[in-house]
Amino acid sequence: MPVSLLALALSAFAIGTTEFVIMGLLPEVAADLQVSIPSAGWLISGYALGVAIGAPIMALLTAKLPRKRTLILLMSIFIVGNVLCAQAASYDLLMMARIVTALCHGAFFGIGAVVAASLVAPGKQASAVALMFVGLTLANVLGVPLGTWFGQLFGWRATFWGVAAIGILAFIALIVSLPNNREEKPVNLASEIGALANGRLWLSLLMTVFFAAAMFALFSYIAPLLLEVTGISNKGVSWTLFLIGAGLTVGNILGGKLADWKVSFSLILSFSLIALFSLAFSWTSQAIWLAEITLFLWAMATFATVPGLQINVVRHGKDAPNLVSTLNISAFNVGNAFGAWAGGAVIGGGYGLTAVPVAAALLAVVGLLICLVTFRGSRGQSQPVNA
Repeated sequence: MPVSLLALALSAFAIGTTEFVIMGLLPEVAADLQVSIPSAGWLISGYALGVAIGAPIMALLTAKLPRKRTLILLMSIFIVGNVLCAQAASYDLLMMARIVTALCHGAFFGIGAVVAASLVAPGKQASAVALMFVGLTLANVLGVPLGTWFGQLFGWRATFWGVAAIGILAFIALIVSLPNNREEKPVNLASEIGALANGRLWLSLLMTVFFAAAMFALFSYIAPLLLEVTGISNKGVSWTLFLIGAGLTVGNILGGKLADWKVSFSLILSFSLIALFSLAFSWTSQAIWLAEITLFLWAMATFATVPGLQINVVRHGKDAPNLVSTLNISAFNVGNAFGAWAGGAVIGGGYGLTAVPVAAALLAVVGLLICLVTFRGSRGQSQPVNA
């Protein structure tokens, strides 16, 4: 395993932590900056919007740079953004700092996935992408709870200083470990944009939107489901989130190996299992042990989808791997917002919390149908990612 994959995973850990840790620090941020909790919540939405819009823009702006230099530049922006977050004296300045940090997020994951795939043999590219995204899953398992605890103990600004420090370590690791690829082909902006004229590419991006929507329709409301339906304590919710994080990590690794074998089978199976386990949770949520088992299996199925989605998008946009891989991260964030809205709409419509997993299952079924259309007449094998 190339050491540079670990550097990419460390970078993913830092970026994932800074995105999600704000959720655990909203009360501290709101109290310190004298805003309401809902207003503080817009710091999450603002970041997601920055990722969705900034990702393709940053990919195009850095298109002429070698990928190693691009990743180092993006990590520099990440460090500066977190330092600005730590020093923000007002809500508006913190929002601006969050958006600056978000600009590097989508482009880093998109281009980083292409680099990760180029570091290994063609038959192991999905596993390499999965290893990089292990950093993101560990951010949820370890980074968010530890960052929240650190911020509650020393103040929310201390958490952003800590994340900036991790960013510096990742910055150094990228410089030292990433190879200088002298065979890297120069990027032609016309061909990058021209590669978007591919129907299956857009179907693949739409597949990612509905994957993220299915995931976050349920995940966004997992805490109230566990508290009000399953009847576990706040401490039990924390342990369940840890269990889900473990499932995400295991599923990510298994999904990478499965996608290395056959992308189409990997995605069809994953979407089917997401729908199945989401639907099952509407029933098993009534009993604690059944709920825990179902959520672990649901988490495994969910993140088993990620490596295949990333590789699939690059395969259909192989003439513009940087741009299309980055667009896939934007699609994920669009689906994130759509899924959270859909789950909220179900609750707001008076259908009850147990209807939320049913809505998630329906979104997964839509993703499955798109998947079947995308791979119709295709062998679904993973083609090498252009370096």
